[in-house]
Amino acid sequence: MGAIEDVYEDLEADVSRDEFEASVHEKVAEMDGLADEETAAMLVAHELQESGGEVEGVADVDPDMDEVKFVAKVTGVGEVRTFERDGDDPDGKVANVEVADETGRVRVSFWDDLAEGVERGELEPGEVLKIKGRPKEGYAGVEVSVDRAEVDEDAEVDVQVKDVYRVEDLSLGLSDVNLRGRVLATDDVRTFDRDDGSEGRVSNLTLGDPTGRVRATLWDERAPRATELAEGTSVEVVDGYTRERNGELELHVSSRGAVEAVDDDVEYVPETTDVESVELGDTVDLAGGVIETSDVRTFERDGGGEGQVRNVRLRDETGDIRVALWGDHADADVDLGDHVVVTDVEIEDGWQDDLEASANWRSTVSVVEREASAGGETDDATDAGDDAAAGSDLSSFADGGTATETVDGPSDGEETTFTGTVVQTGDPVVLDDGEQTRSVEADERLQLGEQVTVRGRLRDGRIDADEVTR
Repeated sequence: MGAIEDVYEDLEADVSRDEFEASVHEKVAEMDGLADEETAAMLVAHELQESGGEVEGVADVDPDMDEVKFVAKVTGVGEVRTFERDGDDPDGKVANVEVADETGRVRVSFWDDLAEGVERGELEPGEVLKIKGRPKEGYAGVEVSVDRAEVDEDAEVDVQVKDVYRVEDLSLGLSDVNLRGRVLATDDVRTFDRDDGSEGRVSNLTLGDPTGRVRATLWDERAPRATELAEGTSVEVVDGYTRERNGELELHVSSRGAVEAVDDDVEYVPETTDVESVELGDTVDLAGGVIETSDVRTFERDGGGEGQVRNVRLRDETGDIRVALWGDHADADVDLGDHVVVTDVEIEDGWQDDLEASANWRSTVSVVEREASAGGETDDATDAGDDAAAGSDLSSFADGGTATETVDGPSDGEETTFTGTVVQTGDPVVLDDGEQTRSVEADERLQLGEQVTVRGRLRDGRIDADEVTR
């Protein structure tokens, strides 16, 4: 047995004999005759042991490590991409593969010859690999550039490989994600300029399933899909991947993926917060009936450009709160009497020290039940809408602003008295006493939230107030 073999036999490192011998010969050449094979073998062995890089789990992989070795299960295999190298070098190939163990997930990159093996179908989800590579900080967190990978048939990794994900199953770094959800909100296609001068397109959907909701970002040729799908449609995302934006996990869909309508009715029931329970600084979901609306107001932003906002007031069984709808949300089709769910709204200081909710870019605004219109038509309410809006009796706003009694009362033309809280100002004023509502025509200016008693004749369902007492 030679000197190299002797040193290799005592080596506690995950490296083949051929690789070890090659490293020894490189070391001899590097030292230009200053070390014989035995000395070079000892130096290489020392370097391997110092930088072994073995970690207990994927969660321990750190981008500052020179080299890392770990065992993990393949959870997703990306497509092989070809790219041009500088100069006369041949084109390169790369395939991104998602692997995981009980501690976490990480993306690993297979290059050139290894990528060709992926292209030939030599790697399948569910296989367990022994991986050696070089960590780095990637676009979606830590990534590992693979130097060597081989199937470990004896290792067991307790990670489930899913054919269809639910929202609660999503985590950063996933690819090949298939997920079914209900469309909760859509938006328009936006264009942007890329660094290479080309124009890109992007749009967003918000999807929900029984386990939660997620924002889906659609790129380029997939972007128009957001304008083709109606709220309430059940869809399946095919071959999506996860990314992080402003601390929030998103599901992205590019040219290799798709968003298709499905016949299954995917259920989504939001877990909303009672109005009386919200506190300053909270980010919550709210559900209730619309008892007040305003026109869209435009304004100049500090950094230039024009913005817009519209205020609505929601009421549930516990109270009411003003909701500021910013940007595109200001154009939402929300009217008096609608039962609405607004998600991810921030609770802020409002007018006259009241709290108000702010619906920004990450919020959704969904009408889940619409009361009968003046023509007698109604929109079908979803099961989610029935649950979310339960207790908000707003049938008095069915005609878009004229309140009528919800219980038996005086006939048209008769004198009547009504005491209630002002839940809408303007023309008409709307009062609510907790059991019924009344529209009132009054000369006096009334403030939202104050309690008043009005006396007058009932005309066309409204009280023509001769007297208003605070």
